[in-house]
Amino acid sequence: MPRYRVLAIASHPVQYMSPIFRRMSEDPRFDLRVAYCSLRGAERGVDPEFEATVQWDVPLLEGYNWTHVPNHGSGAESFWGLRNPGLRALILDRRFDAILCYVSYRRASFWIAYRAARSCGAAFLFGTDAASLAPRDGRSWKATAKIYFWPVLFRLADQVIVPSSATAEMMSSLGIPSEKVTLTPFVVDNDWWSAQAARTDRNATRASWGVSENDLAVLYCAKLQSWKRPADLLQAFARARPDRSVLVFAGEGPLREELRSAALAFGIGDRVRFLGFVNQSLLPSVYAAADVMVLPSEYEPFAVVVNESMCCGCPVIASSSVGAAKDLIVPVRSDFIFPTGDVTALARILDSVIREPASLRAAGIAARTHMETWSPKHNIDATFEAVDKAVLHSRSDAGAPAKIASPNSSAIGKSP
Repeated sequence: MPRYRVLAIASHPVQYMSPIFRRMSEDPRFDLRVAYCSLRGAERGVDPEFEATVQWDVPLLEGYNWTHVPNHGSGAESFWGLRNPGLRALILDRRFDAILCYVSYRRASFWIAYRAARSCGAAFLFGTDAASLAPRDGRSWKATAKIYFWPVLFRLADQVIVPSSATAEMMSSLGIPSEKVTLTPFVVDNDWWSAQAARTDRNATRASWGVSENDLAVLYCAKLQSWKRPADLLQAFARARPDRSVLVFAGEGPLREELRSAALAFGIGDRVRFLGFVNQSLLPSVYAAADVMVLPSEYEPFAVVVNESMCCGCPVIASSSVGAAKDLIVPVRSDFIFPTGDVTALARILDSVIREPASLRAAGIAARTHMETWSPKHNIDATFEAVDKAVLHSRSDAGAPAKIASPNSSAIGKSP
């Protein structure tokens, strides 16, 4: 089996990807190096969407080779926010077989890496987690522009990597050939989440929320931002049977006080809890203590919180805009998907599960079982398949045979 030298480029360390990088580093098919364009997340800093100072409390930089390429950009969420010219030298000097680019094409660093890869003949793989052309800000001209620009953009890839079947279908609608698209499932470290949830004292966690054993705990776990539509959930909860349930908001953001005021206005202030920002190590206990999670977003390319919740045995109700819905929620409970923005439909689902809490226990077991089909192993196997196809494609275009690293090579040194 071939062993490929691969450089993964990421904008910053992410708590979901670090476990995957660790596993890839142990896989004999990869000689992996990770290049970070910033260390946000691993270093303490303000997250503007959480409106909180965030530093993830799980190891992000351990167990794999990585390097930090200095950012000469502004650091803002703009094209010039990430400009890492050192990527060019790294790519040209190391002579990788393939570049896995997880940085958006809307950043200068993407194009630096792309041009460097083309200069040295390395395969270039990238994709998107979007499941539709609709932008987060709802501006119609952006969707129209994507119709013309995205087919050109994604044809630049030697292989397009997508995290869900919904994204794969979108690529097909854009005319991208199926042989150029590989589904690399968006995953979390399933074993870690399941193990941490199993160690949780469910009753103690619920007691800390002021939730009794007889109440049904409905969880919202996301930033309190307008496109997540937490107000839809609050309104639907008020219409259901709140006297037999409690709504728990885990997350921070600019809508917190507005939601608190709305809960009082609906007369359900005593049935709503606000936990604020919850760091990674504590999230398994939150999911394990809840009976069901609800994600009502109008813009949600994938929603990895669905993976987390289901690994912990907590079933998920979600809007039709959630990218993970088709792959993760529908196989467990297809009736747990509601039309985005339809508060009445969501209220009906909540009322139904409050009346029949036993159905949630069965759904929780089914959710955990289904996650066995959507695991890090599936992601890494698919990533290898994508790299293999991409390398063959790039070498055939260049008229040269694929270059494969020796199984015993150690072309890349240890990171700091």
